[in-house]
Amino acid sequence: MTKVNIKSITGTESGSVNLPGVFASDFRPDLIKRAVLSEQSKRRQPQGRYLLAGKLTAATSVGPGRGIAKVPRTHSRGTHHSSRGAVIPSTRGGRLAHPPRVEKKIVEKINKKEYNLALRSAVSSTANGDTVRARGHRFDEDLSFPLVVEDKIAEIAKTKEMISVISNLGLGADLERTKNRSIRAGKGKRRGRKYRTKTGPLLVVADDCNAEKSAQNIPGVTVCKVSDLTVETLAPGASAGRATIWTESALKQLEEWN
Repeated sequence: MTKVNIKSITGTESGSVNLPGVFASDFRPDLIKRAVLSEQSKRRQPQGRYLLAGKLTAATSVGPGRGIAKVPRTHSRGTHHSSRGAVIPSTRGGRLAHPPRVEKKIVEKINKKEYNLALRSAVSSTANGDTVRARGHRFDEDLSFPLVVEDKIAEIAKTKEMISVISNLGLGADLERTKNRSIRAGKGKRRGRKYRTKTGPLLVVADDCNAEKSAQNIPGVTVCKVSDLTVETLAPGASAGRATIWTESALKQLEEWN
């Protein structure tokens, strides 16, 4: 079995532990991408149109002999002059030819065995320093992955202390990277998501703890339990190799995945 060093919250080595077999899984970026797209598709909001939309109007054709097209038109009140066209999809003011349908299949399914393989692959990718660096994360040159920390990190209740601990572990440069947020392009600025924040380190714990609250105000940092791990959490945007901090108890729970 491969052994990995355990770090204390001060950044020093405090022991070693056997690495679970899940970290030896093959790297499958193709399955990771399929799994992430499947998870994202389940969050889409189904939309459709009323069946009579665009047809509930008193529009009539003026008939032949007028020198204009015989399309249905709305008429202004108190005048015989024709107005905008209606009902027909090919005319301005008409209905949609092929509107969205509620029954459209928008969920991309994936087999359970394929998803589990993608999840194991996403976990193993967090143990490769080259993959983590290629994803854009910044960390100290002497930092090795997977990064395992003692369980005391889960007891930290203050945000300032959590930032200090993550910096001690060698990920301080990554926290600086996530501070810089950019303004989103497009209509998202009007929909409550004006700024884009870069994805930072992921802290994986065994159970509910204080770290979930102390880290929620740190830009880019996510705290997740082992039982709630998803492929998208480990590989946001289908890009594997997120900088992940594993607690000692969380690593023990991963042994059950073998």
